[in-house]
Amino acid sequence: MSSDQTHDQTADDSRLAALGYTSELSRVLSKFANFSVAFTYLSPMVGIYSLFVLGAGVGGPRYIWLMPIVVAGMYLVARVFGELGSHYPVAGALYQYSKYTVGPRYGWWVGWFYGMALLVTVAAVDTGVVPYVASLSNNWFNTSLDPLNHTTVLLITLALLAVQTTLNIIGAKMMGRVAGLGTYAELVGTFGIALILLIAGFHHGLGFLFSTQGAEHLKTNSLAVDFHGNWWAGAALVAILAHVYIFYGFESAGDVAEETKDAARQVPKSMQRALLVGGLTSFVLVAALLLATPSDRAGYAKATSFDGGVPYILSSNISAGWLNDLLLLLVIFAFFSCGSSVQGAGARLAFSFARDGAIPGARFVSKVSPRFHTPVNAILLGALVPVLFTLLVNLTPSEDKTIGFITYPANVSALGALVSFGVSGIYLSFLLTVIGALVARSRGWVPEGPFQLGRWAWPTTIGAAAYLGLMLINVVAPTGLDSPRGALFNLDWVTLTVMAVIAVVGLVAFLIVRPGAKIGRHLHDDLEATGAERSHPA
Repeated sequence: MSSDQTHDQTADDSRLAALGYTSELSRVLSKFANFSVAFTYLSPMVGIYSLFVLGAGVGGPRYIWLMPIVVAGMYLVARVFGELGSHYPVAGALYQYSKYTVGPRYGWWVGWFYGMALLVTVAAVDTGVVPYVASLSNNWFNTSLDPLNHTTVLLITLALLAVQTTLNIIGAKMMGRVAGLGTYAELVGTFGIALILLIAGFHHGLGFLFSTQGAEHLKTNSLAVDFHGNWWAGAALVAILAHVYIFYGFESAGDVAEETKDAARQVPKSMQRALLVGGLTSFVLVAALLLATPSDRAGYAKATSFDGGVPYILSSNISAGWLNDLLLLLVIFAFFSCGSSVQGAGARLAFSFARDGAIPGARFVSKVSPRFHTPVNAILLGALVPVLFTLLVNLTPSEDKTIGFITYPANVSALGALVSFGVSGIYLSFLLTVIGALVARSRGWVPEGPFQLGRWAWPTTIGAAAYLGLMLINVVAPTGLDSPRGALFNLDWVTLTVMAVIAVVGLVAFLIVRPGAKIGRHLHDDLEATGAERSHPA
């Protein structure tokens, strides 16, 4: 280890000690590895393969121009988180930031919603790759796997989780390597697909990207939803959610801060770079897919509907079977590395919670392997809970179920309903964290990390809060199962109901653990007198 590296590690460990913690995890993640964890969690390929139809089908080609709005809003959030992560380079990210900025109880609730969203996301990602694994297996081995079969979903998900969990337990360096390979797969898969489609020949000119293809009208909407002729005041408000559901995950760079070299400097850089690179790659891939849609009306409608989508666009433009299989492999590895990074981030959050005594079984969950220097039990927890969530795929009513004013739609699995919390829970925890930054700044908090917002602190933080608040409302707003939003995204009141259920479960856990006083004993910061000295309620 060079003298500079020794100095950086000493500084990292000293800062951790100033926050009241002893370094237990191995600080082995490089700048690129930290970026890769954040980038593969965001995962443009996973997001676009999962959501292209929803965006293009709802809003037409013009939906691509809604992407910069989401990236710009989240860039403000990334800068706020970057300043917090630079000052508090501690595993657990949003939980720790909120704990210090507002107080123990507030931090616990932020961590609860964020942690549950991470666990739901692991289940969503690992079940989401099943159709691609089944397709590749059927192509190569002449199997007849049905990606809709519940047993197939469960077995493939279990296999993925077993490999992801094993690699995450082996060490943070292994997690970084998987994320690094995932980054290369993402870059090749996004720019590579765009280049292949360009060589094959686009079917439209660039002006096509500014058209709606009649998406605002029922008769010409690919998904048969009606916006009564309104694009900006109708289709755009729903189509933008296809981007909202992609551009987060960059905050995971802070979750692994205690395993990152020179974390106070690298974490803010990784957060912002992951978002910006994700925005660029996503824009290129979405543009290429749109320009490669068939020029005839019937072909375009199929390409932007659930019967076709991205696989249809690729197969209709690429005749070489081996190339299609290669692209399938890249997609599968993108899903795999994404799930691995999310699980790793969630495990660090659970470890951070447990180290503060904030969850049941804290001593067990906070145990660090003396061999691998990883929070083994927290990682195992990050596998067990998603498995339980995956079992919910078996709960799929064949007809509508009405309970009071809430109607649960037919043919939607309980897992599908739970997955809706993956985004709403993220946006809620993000918003609460940014509000915490506003509260801290109003109390006189002065950031001391290498990355600071300076004179832009207030406008950046206020802008981030406004963006998150508006998009959270757009995500959860119940507008009826017959509306495009209710039919395609949040299932009317179901998403809000899931949030309420998770809040009630959290309340039970909160009352059992009573974490205020326990977390309060771990509230210490030598750099910030106001944070260390002010009284926090137990």
